[in-house]
Amino acid sequence: MGENSFYSVEELRSLGLKAVGDDVLLSKKASIYGAWNISIGSHVRIDDFCILSGHVEIGNYIHIAAYSAIYGGEDGVFIDDFANLSSRITVYSVSDDYSGETMTNPMISNTYKNVTSAPVRIGKHVIIGATSVVLPGVVLNEGSAFGAFSFIDRDSQEWTLNVGIPFKIIQERKKNILELEKKMKEQERGSHE
Repeated sequence: MGENSFYSVEELRSLGLKAVGDDVLLSKKASIYGAWNISIGSHVRIDDFCILSGHVEIGNYIHIAAYSAIYGGEDGVFIDDFANLSSRITVYSVSDDYSGETMTNPMISNTYKNVTSAPVRIGKHVIIGATSVVLPGVVLNEGSAFGAFSFIDRDSQEWTLNVGIPFKIIQERKKNILELEKKMKEQERGSHE
């Protein structure tokens, strides 16, 4: 993607986002719904054809790859620092009842629906592989990683590698990342002095 495919600082501010940090690369081809309810930290890149909708809070040093969708609804999706969402990830904080006992879709009055709504929390250093789906109310704890096509329907354990439909733990994940984060922050502090 060329530099001109991302919003300039002035253009970002004009979108009406709740908050926006420094060094934000937001594709002009991304779709933003309810900008006043979306916060983006510093050092964030959001690629082409992503959707941000509802209450969404994005931390620092985050990458959200092309075609991903984050549906925060009222309860919200919260993404902590250093998380990475690969392409075609879908995160839902809201979901319809599929049982057939109630109607579905946003064009139907809530009187006739049974909507599940709960915040989603994506912890620090979490990585989610391509085409994975995250359901409402899930907490992805620090350092948990998910392979491509994972179905994430419950909370994860810290520092685990997970795969599958629904996901299962296949091994522990190394914590070298924490030492690299520390070194990076020390170097940044040194360059600002």
